[in-house]
Amino acid sequence: MAISMTTAAAERVRHFLDNRGKGLGLRVGVKTTGCSGLAYVLEFVDDLNQDDEVFEDQGVKLIVDGKSLIYIDGTELDFTREGLNEGFKFNNPNVNGECGCGESFTV
Repeated sequence: MAISMTTAAAERVRHFLDNRGKGLGLRVGVKTTGCSGLAYVLEFVDDLNQDDEVFEDQGVKLIVDGKSLIYIDGTELDFTREGLNEGFKFNNPNVNGECGCGESFTV
């Protein structure tokens, strides 16, 4: 089980962590919400929880709780820019469908 990130995503996360001045890494998880049932969650991590799994890619630690890992195992985190819009994109091989607005997904 693992998750990874592109070079662009790793650079962006490092930039955020450097500006923040602290943090172990980035938590990647899911929560129940939206039309399709699940949505991604990103947040900085200062302390690990007991059920956290830590994956390191390109010098950045990605922290995932055990419950979320079953939904995002194999996911690659990317950072994209399209015109004036920029943001993280999840390339998740487990997704069976997404809602029309793209905010939630099913596995």
